Amino acid sequence: MAKISNKQPVLKPQDLYVLLALLSRGGGSVGYPELAEQTGLAVSAVHGALKRAAAAQLAMFQDRRPVVLKTQLREFLLYGAKYAFPPVWGSLTRGVPTGYAAAPLNALIAPSADPVPVWPHPKGTVRGVSLAPLYPSVPAAALKDAKLHAILALFDALRSGQARERNAAQKLLDEFFQ
Repeated sequence: MAKISNKQPVLKPQDLYVLLALLSRGGGSVGYPELAEQTGLAVSAVHGALKRAAAAQLAMFQDRRPVVLKTQLREFLLYGAKYAFPPVWGSLTRGVPTGYAAAPLNALIAPSADPVPVWPHPKGTVRGVSLAPLYPSVPAAALKDAKLHAILALFDALRSGQARERNAAQKLLDEFFQ
């Protein structure tokens, strides 16, 4: 009997991470080495991520450079990503604030008495409840790049927040899709 192979492309967390990094740079034409430096991934991992993103119709290539398909990525973030990459909560830890605890949402949503969501990281400045980042290098990259931090925190609000947080995150995220 012949073995059936699955040719269906599958998005990985690093694929969305690279797309969000590209979006933080305006969604335009950026080289692989710059994205690798920004995300902490290997150049080959960035290349693979963008190939899978293109197969999923979330990105395309113009003159061999990646470009985000903003309409499709926005739709995926708002309606599908929280199911593909659900939040994974942990215990109290020190880390980098995310979701409603990070800019720009922290200016709109007052903190409650509950511990805030954080990505675990030894250089984190906040104690809160652990939310596994989309990819392990996210916290370190966020500490170096405020715009990337904002986009990733808004994504975390979409996938893990309450209705008010999700609505505010959607409005703030829309600014990156202009």
